[in-house]
Amino acid sequence: MRRGSSERELAAQWEVEAVAAAKAEAEAKAQATAEQIGVDAGAAGEPERKAGEEQPSAPAPGPEQPCAAEEGDARVLPRMPPALHAHQPKPARDLCPHGKPRSKGPSCKRSGVRRSDEHGSQRPVTVDSSKARTSLDALKISIRQLKWKEFPFGRRLPCDIYWHGVSFHDNDILSGQVNKFPGMTEMVRKVTLSRAVRIMQNLFPEEYNFYPRSWILPDEFQLFVTQVRMVKDGNPSWKPTFIVKPDGGCQGDGIYLIKDPSDIRLTGSLQSRPAVVQEYICKPLLIDKLKFDIRLSNFIHSDSASTGSKRTFSSILCKLSSKGVDIKKVWSDIISLVIKTVIALTPELKVFYQSDIPTGRPGPTCFQILGFDILLMKNLKPMLLEVNANPSMRIEHECELSPGVFENVPSLVDEEVKVAVIRDTLRLIDPLKKKKENRYQQLQKPLAGKEDSLDSELAGAPDTSPEAHLPSICLKQVFPKYAKQFNYLRLVDRMANLFIRFLGIKGTMKLGPTGFRTFIRNCKLSSSSLSMAAVDILYIDITRRWNSMTLDQRDSGMCLQAFIEAFFFLAQRKFKMLPLHEQVASLIDLCEYHLSLLDEKRLLCSRGGSAGGRPPQSSSPQGACPAAQPVGGNPPLRTNGANKFSYPRHTLS
Repeated sequence: MRRGSSERELAAQWEVEAVAAAKAEAEAKAQATAEQIGVDAGAAGEPERKAGEEQPSAPAPGPEQPCAAEEGDARVLPRMPPALHAHQPKPARDLCPHGKPRSKGPSCKRSGVRRSDEHGSQRPVTVDSSKARTSLDALKISIRQLKWKEFPFGRRLPCDIYWHGVSFHDNDILSGQVNKFPGMTEMVRKVTLSRAVRIMQNLFPEEYNFYPRSWILPDEFQLFVTQVRMVKDGNPSWKPTFIVKPDGGCQGDGIYLIKDPSDIRLTGSLQSRPAVVQEYICKPLLIDKLKFDIRLSNFIHSDSASTGSKRTFSSILCKLSSKGVDIKKVWSDIISLVIKTVIALTPELKVFYQSDIPTGRPGPTCFQILGFDILLMKNLKPMLLEVNANPSMRIEHECELSPGVFENVPSLVDEEVKVAVIRDTLRLIDPLKKKKENRYQQLQKPLAGKEDSLDSELAGAPDTSPEAHLPSICLKQVFPKYAKQFNYLRLVDRMANLFIRFLGIKGTMKLGPTGFRTFIRNCKLSSSSLSMAAVDILYIDITRRWNSMTLDQRDSGMCLQAFIEAFFFLAQRKFKMLPLHEQVASLIDLCEYHLSLLDEKRLLCSRGGSAGGRPPQSSSPQGACPAAQPVGGNPPLRTNGANKFSYPRHTLS
């Protein structure tokens, strides 16, 4: 500034420079905010202001209020009056507008955002609740308790969590987490669940004896009639009762009991509505002379957790414990039942998932709350009745105010149980949980080494952990955390990996004839006794029968259940003297072994090609590289501790 300038010129120049600095500061602030948490004006559910209504001025950020704007806010720094600008000194070149020394790294604004994060301020988890439906009320309470951010009308930018009320049906979700698995609704239908559990019962009858004997109608009606007659002929005193459950029924709709397969209600509804008929459990454990799981027509609502027809599970356990029941054993058996059921469901869920979210395409991760209907027998053995993909999360019940006049009123028991279930589920899958834990540990580091001297001071200090204001988490991860001891049951899961590997076209759920032939050829399953022509006949026969039993005719080809049946047939031919589960395990080992050799060969060849040289030549008929060829041309055998031989296990990629 040259000497002799008038005070008015000096003030005017300072005003222009200050306005420009303020504008640049606002732009930098908006950019930093957008990069930190994204800007989505109006999406936070803020009420609209009437035309002409004055916007409240935003308070200046203080020491406890971060400079970064909240999501949905659009703040502009107000222009200062000219008289004030004239008396403010111009900041030096080596100082930022706040008067602090400039650093050579990021700008002052960005470093300010980082400093606020380091001091405990972190963006909340975002939840899209626009499709929550009947679980919305409980979800809202849970989000509020967690101090997360809800978007009830959706959001243009991605959210961390998407909460759907019924099923997974958004193929445009490319990130985050969704509370539904593709195909879960189909998998827990009564017919599909019975088929999945029956496959496991064929392999491990003792492990899966928690599911009642079932028949799928109309396909197995004749089998049902034949087996019932055989048992009655052997034991004339046997007078069974059977329960018929429509495939798509819920909340007891269409369920009825029969004494004999010739019941006219059964024969009259076979063609119109697929169903499952099960052997009725006649000796369940009762509480107050009532079954646990069935809600009668004289349902008694009560706000108490230990009376009425709807009670908390903890109150049931307390009542059993007072009668001398080993509660830990009961709970352990229930957990085992749940894990085994999930193992039965997982294989086909993998097929559904790769159909909706093919490998290589961005998509969300999934989690889901399932309702397990479990009945305890008199001997305290848990029995699985069915699995519900959409258990009710409503926290209200219908009350009849006057004859014919009903009103939904809050249910204290439902709110106590269901809000806790949703809240704990969200806490288990919290996408920012690791960051919060790391931040909490960093906050505790300055106290390290001073614990002895500060014990008395910290004794009464409040907990500063991220979830200190919440009750201790009740839900714990069961699967896959406690599933390692059940890995020997995952034979069908490994078969599903083989099935998916040979599907070929991304997104399909059925194996074509070419894919099945490739599977036979790559796994070296054809022989003089099993020609490729016989393989084609096997494929046609099994596929035609399964397609006639399924309602979904959109794709032609071999479904997973048909592939499993064909795999059982091949295993029984190749390993005749072993039990079924050992036959299947041996064939899986053999297939995985040959496929691992094929993968090694392709890897070596691709490396040779990428290096500019020719792939290594082999004189073997398979063309395998010498390093990958087993001694003698046969896969090495090993014992499994029970004097039985099996092929080495390999994990498929």
